[in-house]
Amino acid sequence: MNEKEGDLLPRNDTHRRIIHLDMDAFYASVETRDNPRLAKKALIVGRDPRETNGHGVVTTANYVARKYGVHSAMPTMKALRLIPRDQIVFVTPNFPKYRAVSAEIHQLMHEITDQVQSISLDEAYLDVTENKLGIKSALQLAVRLQTKIRQEIGLNSSFGVTYNKFLAKMGSEYSKPFGRTIILPSEAKGFLAKQEIAQFHGIGPKTQEKLHKMGIYTGGDLQKTPVRTLLKQFNKMGYLMAEHANGIDLSRVVADDERNRKSIGIERTYEPSIFSEQTALTNMRNYCARLEEEMRERGFYANTVVIKVRNLDFVTVTKRRKLSQATNDKNELYASAKDLFVTISSGYLNEGIRLLGVTVTDFSRTDYAQIDLFSGN
Repeated sequence: MNEKEGDLLPRNDTHRRIIHLDMDAFYASVETRDNPRLAKKALIVGRDPRETNGHGVVTTANYVARKYGVHSAMPTMKALRLIPRDQIVFVTPNFPKYRAVSAEIHQLMHEITDQVQSISLDEAYLDVTENKLGIKSALQLAVRLQTKIRQEIGLNSSFGVTYNKFLAKMGSEYSKPFGRTIILPSEAKGFLAKQEIAQFHGIGPKTQEKLHKMGIYTGGDLQKTPVRTLLKQFNKMGYLMAEHANGIDLSRVVADDERNRKSIGIERTYEPSIFSEQTALTNMRNYCARLEEEMRERGFYANTVVIKVRNLDFVTVTKRRKLSQATNDKNELYASAKDLFVTISSGYLNEGIRLLGVTVTDFSRTDYAQIDLFSGN
């Protein structure tokens, strides 16, 4: 990628210290911990297909079963054909137990920091740039957490330590099981260049096939591909791939308690005041772009947009609109905010706008706490 192409990407931010913790074959490991006789067996967490008329899928499998080619989401009947009958063991999932163990693990995470973003029962990001223990080394904190999980809960985990979420997740998956990977800013692009595109989170089989047709097989190939080419072929996803291939991910760790917020808003007091409609609308457009980023990080979709305007006499008005369909798209948010603003703009612009704000509320959401029945990591 030449210098001009590189200018299309945002400036990287390497100041944060992020840990991605991922439990190793979580459900299967919990079952083995509670019944050590299963340790040498090919353990499948899933209903025995001989008892379900051949129906069902593998929820997860231990590493013995994986040596036979078994993986999550595989039909249990196929797993039964791959593994010798005297080696295979099926255990019906026990989600209340898995949730209880997950709560114990999360308690250990919160001993380090409250900046914990849960992805599922067995996976989370931690921002330890500032932490409760006052330890500067993220690697030291990650080893401490991994060790405590092993000693106090009896389970193995893997972690990635680096400066952003995307790389941290790649790191935790790099050397499983019981893996420890640290990726320094100076090493990121070299590390990514060696990875197959299948290892890039978010690049599914269909996208991989299209990339292969373009001669792109590795992160290094992505790094060499012009950003404009990726944009043309994949739109926003192409830009995201270009960012990730170059070690850039500006999304922040969104703590679990933040995800329960009822609304997200941005407002600003202006000095001098705003008298131009174009200036006001430009600011609102920028607000909506930032709100889009915030909601997408949380998996939120807003059903209501609210604007707030205050003049120099501190007279404040709020206007709200119920949307026809929940959205987290900045353009749709802005269209509604603009429509609301023009109904009141003339009077307030004449007097000068001291404060301007946009809020999104009444959320629908993708459930980040939903158990991923097909997660085998």
